[in-house]
Amino acid sequence: MFAKNIFTIFLVLFVVNTMYSQTKLSTGNVKRPDNPFGEDTSAVKRAKGFKNVASIDMYLQFNTEVDTSIVDTTLVINKHYKFNYLQRDNFGLMPFANIGQTYNTLTYNPKGKSLMPLFGARARHFNYYDSDDIKYYEVPTPWTRLTYKTAFQQGQMLDAFFSVNLSKQFNFSIAYKGLRSLGNYQNALTSSGNFRFTSNYKSKNNRYNARGHIVMQDLLNQENGGLQDVDLENFETGNEEFLDRSVFDPNFENAENILVGKRFYLDHSYQIIKKNDSLDSNNLYINNTISFEDKYYDYTQSSSETDYFGDSFTNEIKDKVTLENFQTKIGFLYQNDLLGNLSFNLNYTNLNYGYNSVVLIADELIPNRIKTSFIGVDAGYSKEIGALKLQGTAGLNLSDEFSGNYIDANLTLKIKEDISFGGGINITSRLPNYNYLLYQSDYINYNWYNLDSFKNINSQQLSVYLNSDKYLNAKLDITNIDNYTYFNLDATLDGIKVIRPTQYDKSLQYLRLKLEKELKFGNFALDNTVMYQNVVSDDDVLNVPALLTRNTFYYSNQIFKNAMTLQTGVTFNYFTKYNMNGYDPLLAEFYTQNDSEYGGFPRLDFFINAKVRQTRIFLMAEHFNSAFTGFNFYSAPNHPYRDFTVRFGLVWDFFL
Repeated sequence: MFAKNIFTIFLVLFVVNTMYSQTKLSTGNVKRPDNPFGEDTSAVKRAKGFKNVASIDMYLQFNTEVDTSIVDTTLVINKHYKFNYLQRDNFGLMPFANIGQTYNTLTYNPKGKSLMPLFGARARHFNYYDSDDIKYYEVPTPWTRLTYKTAFQQGQMLDAFFSVNLSKQFNFSIAYKGLRSLGNYQNALTSSGNFRFTSNYKSKNNRYNARGHIVMQDLLNQENGGLQDVDLENFETGNEEFLDRSVFDPNFENAENILVGKRFYLDHSYQIIKKNDSLDSNNLYINNTISFEDKYYDYTQSSSETDYFGDSFTNEIKDKVTLENFQTKIGFLYQNDLLGNLSFNLNYTNLNYGYNSVVLIADELIPNRIKTSFIGVDAGYSKEIGALKLQGTAGLNLSDEFSGNYIDANLTLKIKEDISFGGGINITSRLPNYNYLLYQSDYINYNWYNLDSFKNINSQQLSVYLNSDKYLNAKLDITNIDNYTYFNLDATLDGIKVIRPTQYDKSLQYLRLKLEKELKFGNFALDNTVMYQNVVSDDDVLNVPALLTRNTFYYSNQIFKNAMTLQTGVTFNYFTKYNMNGYDPLLAEFYTQNDSEYGGFPRLDFFINAKVRQTRIFLMAEHFNSAFTGFNFYSAPNHPYRDFTVRFGLVWDFFL
């Protein structure tokens, strides 16, 4: 029914699109600035009978922070890195065998501005659109983008997007990203849908602005627990009888989990004091944000697997946890040419997290709900003085039970047009995620309540960076973490892994150094990204590989009388061996284990990409070295990475 409704909506939009393309909307004389995309000099002609032309730099997109960028239709190496399920650069993430499954994280960044715990099942959230992920648009003509990519065995991924300005003041966009992929292993099907609707409005005098979105998402995965221990030898030796991965018997074939969420969001402001002339230096806005999000995570299993998860209360497993989160804030933004920009907001949060009933285990009562409401405040300041830019924000929860605070400050100095240097400090303190504090399951081992015993996670991060396309992009950050909280493999009893939330009572220090540099030799280029990491602690509680590298050697040129851009090459991915985190399908979380090391295997991908007009075509032979460099590639313990496969995809833009 939902799919039929989506089809109906897109059919209506197609009719509106066609009608709109015949409507006389004038944008005035277009004076095109320097094209920021180099090779892309495309322009979109108006419908027949119109003199004006809309250039690509008139198609704008921005996020909740109002960071504006121009729609980019070029074919550069960064587009190759972003053409994946997440549609962003996934350096530092290790994909699982099937598209739409989770990712193992090869790096860790505690930096953030969140004052609240996060909803659990973080392994399901890689493709979950939060408020900061939503973009709003302003376009001179209707714009449609179709993104398609083949999947594994049966299925495909498609992201269909449409945006239109019904007037100069009002824009709306609608999009749906759908995926279904059977996968090469038993009981590994993935099926997901991400529906997004956004609107952007500004009054004719530009004093009132409003942005809002509605997002509905469902992310379903069948879970099999990975390969059985007895089958690991058959996989690693390359036994010909098991090259068809569907013949493996996984740990179980009767489980699935799903994350479902919907969110309604509105951010609007009104300009009380408006700068009237060049001598007037004051602007004052009053703003209000309202957000309501309803989420649930569900794990079902037709019969309990006591040999894998331990004893259970019932034979049929049905675990479900919900979160209702309402947040609103009201405040002001003051802008002064001399003093800078200053903002202040008063926040209100009401949350309801938990389960339908309490649990009694060995005379210990596990409650079913965490319910609370409280007030908070946040403030921000920014100022530019010549080439120097200062920006900072801070927030505080006025609650004893849900205490939290953060300070985030950054200083940037633009030395030359191509060289900028900066640094920042981020200090955060907040409770661990909800599933560390309270969890209930039909499996007896997965019941706990830690709200009264777990302390806030405190982190302090200092970072410095240098950005220069000509010389080098480099970033160094050093982080100290107190009360680091993680899921830990406590013990293995009779083959059963006991996973428990644990809070580390000592400090640990974490260093990361990331270097990026592209070397060009005529039409050839070598793009390099390298990261070094080191964790200093008395115990192995935060495990990351010491070295990650991604190196792409490719050829790029204009062919067929400049009618096509061709890009072809090989990408090399590698990370050193380390105690890779394990995956728990019931929690949909990763846990720390120190029994086995994984990694140290290369991943080679050959690609041919092309661009014709506004269409970008991607063809990739993924992990083509899998058969001759050894079958020791894993995404997590007992979860092999994908074998060699050829996949095709495209991104097609329509400008009417």
